[in-house]
Amino acid sequence: MDPIKAVFVFVATLFFVISAVYPGGFTGFEPDQFPVPQDNPPVQPAGYAFAIWGLIYVWLTVSAVFGMVKRGTDPVWEPARLPLILSVGPGAAWIGVAQMSPLWASVLLWWMLAMALWALARTPFVDRWWYQAPLAVYAGWLTAASWVSVGLLGAGYGLVFGEVIWALIALAGALVTGALVLLWLDRAPEYGAALLWALVGVVVANLLAVPVVSIAAIAGILLIGLMTVRAAT
Repeated sequence: MDPIKAVFVFVATLFFVISAVYPGGFTGFEPDQFPVPQDNPPVQPAGYAFAIWGLIYVWLTVSAVFGMVKRGTDPVWEPARLPLILSVGPGAAWIGVAQMSPLWASVLLWWMLAMALWALARTPFVDRWWYQAPLAVYAGWLTAASWVSVGLLGAGYGLVFGEVIWALIALAGALVTGALVLLWLDRAPEYGAALLWALVGVVVANLLAVPVVSIAAIAGILLIGLMTVRAAT
């Protein structure tokens, strides 16, 4: 096998990780980036939840290095490499895009998610902690982030419903997506764990401010939690 794709995975991942220090950074969309300003939107998890990106960046980097150095010509690693490149490569531009346009940032998030799920589905059963697990955490968080972007756009552009209803729509979408992925793969509990982390963040953010959203997120935690345990066993 030609190791060139393994090298491309490493380079794409490196640019993706370096993008985290993009000038100006990203601490969330500014309220005035939307026609209807989004101050503390209920669809968004508590700020601490975004610390999971540290784990994602480190684990993807370790995976890319291991894959290049130890599994560069391993045929079972090959199928997931192209979709992974197509996810993290464009993902390196995400922070810059998000600073300019929430709409295009959402489109890019959905592209990254689609490619990440494709890559996850093609990971081998071997080297699970080196390949499948980091990809699963990445895809799980992207699932939450993609639906959060839908809730933000719906409320931020004043599309029919208010921000609470859009938060509930986004939660429902994330739960359906997460359940389908867990049923489809049936071998990636780390995906469910990342989604659970996001749901707990939504509970914390809304526990006092918007209890109905917290209750919906707790129901989601029970559903995804059971399916994650099922995938793990």
